[in-house]
Amino acid sequence: MTASTQATTFKRSPLAMAVLGILHLEPMHPYAIQRRIKEWGKDKVVNVGQRAQLYKTIARLQEAGLVAVRETGRDQQYPERTIYEITDAGRVACLAWINEMVSTPRNEFPEFPAALSFLMLLAPAQARAELEKRANAVRAKLNEIDEGMAQARKYGLPRITLLEDEYQRAITEAELRWLEGVVADLADGGLTWSWESLARFQNQTTA
Repeated sequence: MTASTQATTFKRSPLAMAVLGILHLEPMHPYAIQRRIKEWGKDKVVNVGQRAQLYKTIARLQEAGLVAVRETGRDQQYPERTIYEITDAGRVACLAWINEMVSTPRNEFPEFPAALSFLMLLAPAQARAELEKRANAVRAKLNEIDEGMAQARKYGLPRITLLEDEYQRAITEAELRWLEGVVADLADGGLTWSWESLARFQNQTTA
């Protein structure tokens, strides 16, 4: 199997891409990979909380020939003994994934839009209360992002290392504006519904 074939047949994931990205720089223990992702703040966009999932991802990458064992041995700093390195096929895959993930939008089926599609099952007052809770949480997240970016600028980090933070801030700010608008519409009655009105609509569409 060629490097290009391996790059296209492996089922990629954000975690797999992050592992290849880290190993692109230097060989590393799994524990060190996890720590590096957290140190760089990439755990905000890559789920690396479960080390078992990290091991599983590395095993899949090794099976596909995208990473290989560099050496095994005892290291006092890290409990894992195996050091992994990226292969030539892994470098091809990593860059191919980045190109495709950056250029091509993908429907990732997040929970929130799915829940919104059935929001009519709640009463308007309850929907407003729950959306207000989310708005408060999103507002706190936006403040947290701003604080993190201010701290990063204080240390003079180059902008290229903060692009995911910029994106997360833009998305979070847009969601907050939208939530505040919907909550306001629910508060003044501009947005409301009832089982009777929904039933009439259903009857009209099925007639």
